[in-house]
Amino acid sequence: MPSRTDVIGRALSNTIGGPVGRHALIGRTRFMTPLRVMFIIALLFLAFGYTTKAACLQSTGTGPPDQRVAVWENNRAYYELCYSDTVPLYTAEMLNLGKFPYKSSWTEVDGTGMARTQYDGTPAIRYMEYPVLTGLYQYVSMALAKTYTALTKLTSIPVTAEVVMFFNISALGLALAWLATVWATAKMAGRRIWDAAVVAGSPLLIFHAFTNFDALAAACAAGAMLAWARRKPALAGVLIGIGVALKLYPLLLFVPLLLLGLRTGRLREVSRAALVAAATWLAVNLPIMVLFPRGWAEFFILNTRRGDDMDSLYNVVKSFTGWRGFDTDLGFWEPPTILNGVSALLFVACCAAIGYVALTAKQRPRLAQLAFLVVAAFLLTNKVWSPQYSLWLVPLAALALPHRRILLAWMAIDALVWIPRMLYLHGEQNMGLPQQWFTTTVLLRDVAVMALCALVIRQIYRPQLDLVRFGGRIDDPTGGVFDGAADSPPRWLRLRPGTPDGAAEADSAEADNAGAERLSASPGSTR
Repeated sequence: MPSRTDVIGRALSNTIGGPVGRHALIGRTRFMTPLRVMFIIALLFLAFGYTTKAACLQSTGTGPPDQRVAVWENNRAYYELCYSDTVPLYTAEMLNLGKFPYKSSWTEVDGTGMARTQYDGTPAIRYMEYPVLTGLYQYVSMALAKTYTALTKLTSIPVTAEVVMFFNISALGLALAWLATVWATAKMAGRRIWDAAVVAGSPLLIFHAFTNFDALAAACAAGAMLAWARRKPALAGVLIGIGVALKLYPLLLFVPLLLLGLRTGRLREVSRAALVAAATWLAVNLPIMVLFPRGWAEFFILNTRRGDDMDSLYNVVKSFTGWRGFDTDLGFWEPPTILNGVSALLFVACCAAIGYVALTAKQRPRLAQLAFLVVAAFLLTNKVWSPQYSLWLVPLAALALPHRRILLAWMAIDALVWIPRMLYLHGEQNMGLPQQWFTTTVLLRDVAVMALCALVIRQIYRPQLDLVRFGGRIDDPTGGVFDGAADSPPRWLRLRPGTPDGAAEADSAEADNAGAERLSASPGSTR
């Protein structure tokens, strides 16, 4: 009952009569259940998210929908703060021509329209840059948008620019995916169902719900964790496999699963989920991999040749120090080898540190806590942190650290990074913002995420502070087979995790009893 136990819940409840009464009947309503209330909150914030993109959905031109375009002249998307990858991708990836992703290619051109050449002298050929299911999602959305265009020519329904209809159809699927994320998070929260309210009402939805397609992968990751919590490792593997075919990050869930599997000796279930995930991913990718191998590989090629993104910590350091970066004087599309290696090594080092915490903490950490730490470490050390990537952390943070004021403060900081980012891209010469105004907010965002990680680690080492554990009455609601399991690490690991408080007390009592028995049996005993 947040109106009694949470400061924000109590303050908000004053607008409708105050906290729930001592003699109130709880759980008797038939319609306005907590989950449905959170769906309403989510729909409200998703509507806010749509309105922030509305300025970029105005169209110009006459004639049928396929001859109209969105009004993006003069950096409108930046100073209106309405940028979304969905609109430019419609033409950039030849979806407007009805081309099938991964089969069709185009040549990269410069600002004058001249074809560009790669660092190795070969033409700069481009393909669909997203994983298979995200590319197919765009293709299906395009097909539906073109169907609507055909209907406008046959009936008297409103004429809407085809690219705008493509955005609307894509946005509908993304909104449904986020509702699924709210549902899965609420189910995993158990007795603390209102913890999912920060997922439904996250400030990040206002700017990033429809910036890209990450809500699809977030729904799969949340669904996989729910399946694991319900002790269905095969279903969890299926959802992770689908999630990786949408975006790579759900694969990171296997890091905490492996660590907890090592500590409990429950590696069979983890292996089963991993095998099913690999089979599912392969089944989804294999047709495109075989038919269009070069187009399928574009996503992986692009990730190797991308430099440090403007939202990354590496760019923040470059902004404030004048450092040129690890790789200098690279040719066009030449992979930044040193940056790739440093980023990978830093992430591996973070995972090793998280592994040490997971295997040696006095009480076994919860799955959501480790998952949050791993994904946060990936974002902090990665060379790319696109703004919408922050959505990955939202359901994990709600489950790992259910302190609403802290989470809302971080989300507000993270969401507000969007404003200086857009104004920086608008250009200082166009009355935009200088770079360091933007990189300062990125640094604040990164510090906030690091602070969340520190708080999670603190609660791992001091489990009595963990609200989810309910004073030791609950172990791990999302743990699945790990929930309530005894520690049983393999012998080769040679790590002895500490015992939980209750076990320590029991061991101490047994030792005292054994000592008393030895004392009573010894010569000269007074007992």
